Amino acid sequence: MRFLYLVLTSLTAGILVGRFLSPNFGNAYEIMLYLLIFLIGIDIGLNFERNEVMKVGRKAFVLPFLTLIGSILGGLIASLLLGIGLWWGLAIGAGCGWYSLTGPLLAHCSPVYGAVGFLGNLIREILTIVLYPLAIKWLDPKKAIAAGGATTMDTTLPIIRKFGGREVALVAFVHGFVLSTLVPFLIPLILTFSCTS
Repeated sequence: MRFLYLVLTSLTAGILVGRFLSPNFGNAYEIMLYLLIFLIGIDIGLNFERNEVMKVGRKAFVLPFLTLIGSILGGLIASLLLGIGLWWGLAIGAGCGWYSLTGPLLAHCSPVYGAVGFLGNLIREILTIVLYPLAIKWLDPKKAIAAGGATTMDTTLPIIRKFGGREVALVAFVHGFVLSTLVPFLIPLILTFSCTS
């Protein structure tokens, strides 16, 4: 719960600073994203042996692609239901829960859609944290990982580990890693259509 308060406080402070001070951060968000990806690489090296990752099976490598397809289809459906541009909906859905990447990338083209992308993906992460323990009562714990998207290798991993077990946590880690590798390329690709339309 403390994490949620910290995120909401940071968001509110950011809105106020942006509204009243209008600072120019340039490309600082890109540097922070590269640093985050570097730290993710260190995390992989420290926590899991290569042979452990290979033992998790095909599901760990197929599930991220199915999650990505589902997220993009969700963005497509949301764009139709909410009457927003198709490419914006696809870009938000392609974020796969990675709000700290999706928000800044979309904000580069549109501050409004940047905020929507940030909040939509943040809500996905929060719902995963809250609902994963309930979802595994009806779904296979490995399949329920899809709800977390790219966050399954970091912020939602402790919840998945606690309620799903070590093997499920390893699948979740690989799932999140694959998505975290794909999303930074996919969103800019989709934005090439959004920013010009």
